[in-house]
Amino acid sequence: MIKKIAVIFSFLLCVSCQNFGKLQLIASLPNDLEEVSGTEIVAKSDLIWMLNDSGNKSKIYGVTQKGKIKKELTIKAKNNDWEDLTSDDKGNIYIGDFGNNECKRKNLVILKVKHKDVSKSKKIAVDKIKFYYPNQTKFPPKKKQYYYDAESFFYFNNFFYIFTKSRVKSKFGKTSLYKIPAVKGNHKAVFISEFNHCKEMDCWITSADISQDGSKVALLSPSSVLVFSDYKNDDFLSGKVTEITLNHTSQKEGITFKTNDVLLITDEKAHGVGGNFYELKI
Repeated sequence: MIKKIAVIFSFLLCVSCQNFGKLQLIASLPNDLEEVSGTEIVAKSDLIWMLNDSGNKSKIYGVTQKGKIKKELTIKAKNNDWEDLTSDDKGNIYIGDFGNNECKRKNLVILKVKHKDVSKSKKIAVDKIKFYYPNQTKFPPKKKQYYYDAESFFYFNNFFYIFTKSRVKSKFGKTSLYKIPAVKGNHKAVFISEFNHCKEMDCWITSADISQDGSKVALLSPSSVLVFSDYKNDDFLSGKVTEITLNHTSQKEGITFKTNDVLLITDEKAHGVGGNFYELKI
């Protein structure tokens, strides 16, 4: 008992010495989520769902409000490069398998996990929603055209909205917004608009979500959150933008709205930092 108390005290002391800027630490995530890349609050579930990116098991994890893994679902699909999670109002979960670091993939896909299968313990079959960028003609293109990676998307009104991640030097903060219908098929992604955050790597767009009332869109980068509002129709990059500088830099790759004014954020464990679950009031 004394040893257990000592371990807890040491953890609390360590946490108290760290500076998380504007983020409020909820918990340190388990080792199974060291490379967490997507985070989503799902309707009809009391869990927060998370996933890891490429090189990890084809699983999604149901996590408690305190960051503990309560459920694991094994998916019958390869984790080519899973990057983000979203869901619809029926409780269906969607996995964005569209990480594309070298911009050479021709198998970009969104995987649908049906709500009725979330309670199962066996491997889960998924529907595949394929898509492509119509303005990409070479795989890979020249490096100055490395605009076809993506780590961010959300579901809204029967469509998926995908925000790309630029890998072009001095244009790392550029993101392009595309939409595709949320139904099976092989869809041409429709370009809507673009936004240029800044030039540096810590401006990369790594996750996205829309508030429950549809009035705000949040885009995550390693060092800040961009909140868009007062946009026109589904051009979410139009209108007013507010940048919240987090005063904390890490490999942040997951964001979801808890309420219209509170965000949940996760970061990968890398270079001795991260691997945590945070809350941010906006």
